[in-house]
Order: sequence, then structure tokens, then C-alpha cells
Amino acid sequence: MLDITRSGERFHFETDWLSAYWHFSFDHYYDPKNLSFGPLRVFNNDTIQPGRGFPMHPHRDMEILTYVIKGELEHKDNTGGNGRIRAGEMQRMSAGSGIVHSEFNASQTEPCELVQIWITPAAQGVEPSYGQRQFTLEDRAGKLLPVASGHSNGDGMRIGQDATLYVSSLRPGDNVRHVLASGRRAYLFVIDGKPALNGESLGRGDNVKISDEGELRFESAETTSELLLIDLP
Repeated sequence: MLDITRSGERFHFETDWLSAYWHFSFDHYYDPKNLSFGPLRVFNNDTIQPGRGFPMHPHRDMEILTYVIKGELEHKDNTGGNGRIRAGEMQRMSAGSGIVHSEFNASQTEPCELVQIWITPAAQGVEPSYGQRQFTLEDRAGKLLPVASGHSNGDGMRIGQDATLYVSSLRPGDNVRHVLASGRRAYLFVIDGKPALNGESLGRGDNVKISDEGELRFESAETTSELLLIDLP
């Protein structure tokens, strides 16, 4: 089953410095029918204006993943974790027993677009930790590249849940397949382009809740498509 939400159908929140599309209930947006998808609790597509961002604030017992689409993001936290996350890089923050952090657009002239994902961990109260890693366009070209996982999976970062996050850049004519094990589900976000999933045409900003599908077939016929896929229990 492919439950497709088009980009214009999602909840949109906007201020003078933030444009955010919230895929699930978040902050003051509440929909009892749209609280989560398995352990996937938050999926936010944010654009942050130059020099602006989120001041220090706390989290606990959550796997928080940030993938930068455009620009650069400045991260600081109370464990000593800090750094700039650039386009094509992934940040992992295991909040565990408690962490306090800030996220700001590192540029004073250009906006920063990112995806922030919260996944409920399998265990609570673990020691907080932070990491980031760069994945190039060549790394993800023509395939689903695992960038964060609860399993040992290539160069992907380790998270505390039985889930795997993939990114992919599909060129015109590329075909990629992914097998979902029995009882598994998946969540797809189209970062850019016009891909097709199992014959269904998708566009930039669309997302899909996927269940009861044994095989996922991705293809991009017209332009290069950038995808983010999460395989979930």
C-alpha cells in the first residue's frame, strides 16, 4: 500500500526566519490520525533564513537525524559536540538521558534547507552522543546509500533503533530496487525531481507511507531525482 501525501497537502508553518513543513503532529500542529509512523515520530522539512535558527533547547530519549539539502548548519551541544553540517551531510544525535543543543544557519547571506527526523529509540536512558558524516553525490548516485542504521551497514552511522535511512540520487534512466522484509514498512520523501515508485508518479516534496509492499521499484525518467527512504519496523 502506498499512502501518498502531495507536497501542497502538508501542514506548513512560517515565521520571519523559518519555513517548515511538518509531516507529523508537531508543536502546535495536532492531528490524532497523524501522530507517527511506527517509530518515526517527527519528519520536518525546514528552510532557515541566514543567521537564524534554534537556540539551546533540550531533548531526551530520541534519535535525531538531520540531513542538510542546501547551505550549512551550525551545531553546538552540551556534550561538546559541535560542527558545521554541509549539504549532503548527515548529523546524528542520540539524545538518550538528556542533551541540550542549538542549530543555526551558518551563513549570513544564504538560506539553509534541511530535513530533521526523530526516531523513537529501542532503549531509553542511554548516554547521549553526537556524530556527523559526509556522503558525496557520487556515493549516492544510482543507488540507495545507507547513511544511518541500527545495524552495521557500510559507512552509515549507528542509531539505537531497528531502522535504516537511505539517500539516493537517481539519474534519468536509473532503476533502483529495495526489498521490504515481511512486516516492515518504509517512509519515502522526494527531496527533488520527478521519480516513480512502483509505477506511481511523484514530485518534489511528496512523501509516501509504505506498507504491505514486498518490493519497492524506483526510477527517474525525466530529471535527476533526490530521495530519502527510511526502512522501519
